[in-house]
This record gives sequence, C-alpha cells and structure tokens, in this order.
Amino acid sequence: MGKEKDLIQRSLVVLKPDAVQRGIVGEILQRFERVGLKIVGMKMVMPDETLYRKHYEDIGQMITRRGEEAFKYNVQYMMTGPVIAMVLEGVEAVPLVRKIVGPTEPKSAEMGTIRGDYSHMSFGYSNAKGIGVPNLVHASGSLEEANKEIFLWFNENELYDYSDLNEKFTR
Repeated sequence: MGKEKDLIQRSLVVLKPDAVQRGIVGEILQRFERVGLKIVGMKMVMPDETLYRKHYEDIGQMITRRGEEAFKYNVQYMMTGPVIAMVLEGVEAVPLVRKIVGPTEPKSAEMGTIRGDYSHMSFGYSNAKGIGVPNLVHASGSLEEANKEIFLWFNENELYDYSDLNEKFTR
C-alpha cells in the first residue's frame, strides 16, 4: 500500500494569461479531468513580479537555462492578465500533466497536446519579437519542483482532500 500511495502525486498547473483571455480555460481543464486528475485547489490570481521571480528563477532556474532576457519577456507576458492556478492530483500526476501539456516550445508540441492543439510559436520568433512565448499552461517539471511550486502559490488551507468518482476507475 505504501508504494501505491507514493505514486499519487500533486502537480501545479497555471493557466496563463493567453488561455484565460482566449476563453479556452474550460477546454483545457476538461483534458485534465477526462484522464482522472482531480482538482484539489484552484484560484484566479494576478501575481506580482516577486512571485514570478520566485517561481521562474528561484524554483525553475529560467535565467540559468534561458537567460535574463527570456526571463524578462516571460514575466512581462505573465503580468498581462490574471492566471488560474490549480493543483491537480492523481496517479503519477506530474509526468501525466506534462504529457497532456506538451513541450514548453509550442512549435515542438505534437498535435493532441494542449500546446500542440492551441498554440504555435517558436523560441526564435518570440526572441526576435522581444516577447514571452504564449504557451497557455505552466506545468511542474518534476515532483520536487511541484512540491515547491504548490506551496509558493497555495496555502495548506487552500488545498482539499476528498474522494471523487473517477478514483474508482483511475486509481
């Protein structure tokens, strides 16, 4: 039983300003629910630059990986509107969410993934235009990252433990 319980994970998902402003939040959310992921926390927020710095650099090391300019463009893009932050729970939720979302660069995302179906932009184009990549969704990259991100975005009292009908078939 202990090993089985360890496979139940939580992942942070942030529906970015382009997802909210395009009115496709429901379609995106439906993809996660259809595979049996359970929403255990969700809220609409308008984070400030401090939270984004903690999220993208302190945890995600974006400046280290892609440079200060890419980080700046991304934060500017993220601050163009509210986002919907949520915590999803399920069997191996972190890799499952990443699979559903697709690669960070929309141009590289396969059809059938969220990014492949709803966006198309390359890092080269966004860098040339001096803009962040509108790629709809943030998804935790690892279990360790998910655990840090969840508690950056949510307080313990904003997360819920409950049973849903999907668990009968997905756990």
